[in-house]
Amino acid sequence: MKWFLILWAGPVLLLTSWYGLSYYDMSFGFFMLTRQTHDLVFQIYGNILGIPPETIPPLVARAIAFDSLVVFAIIAFRKRRQIAAWWQKRQASRSSVTVLPSDKSLSSAP
Repeated sequence: MKWFLILWAGPVLLLTSWYGLSYYDMSFGFFMLTRQTHDLVFQIYGNILGIPPETIPPLVARAIAFDSLVVFAIIAFRKRRQIAAWWQKRQASRSSVTVLPSDKSLSSAP
């Protein structure tokens, strides 16, 4: 499970880091982080896919969001017994907590 998360999060982190740095042209002297490279990459992908380059980043963001939901659903499915036990313990502790009225009222404070 650990390697599953690493192999999912690694490329997502790398892609989002590259996108953020190149979008704002924070190149730190690297050509791959310049805005020119950013525009060129999306122009090439747009030409390959036959769609405008401006539509690619939202598509990638939706794909990452969907993949994230699938990954977290797999994790939740694998840990469903632990999650159910935690939820039952939480609900039991909520129902056992009772608030007793105090002997003194705050309205009698000086």
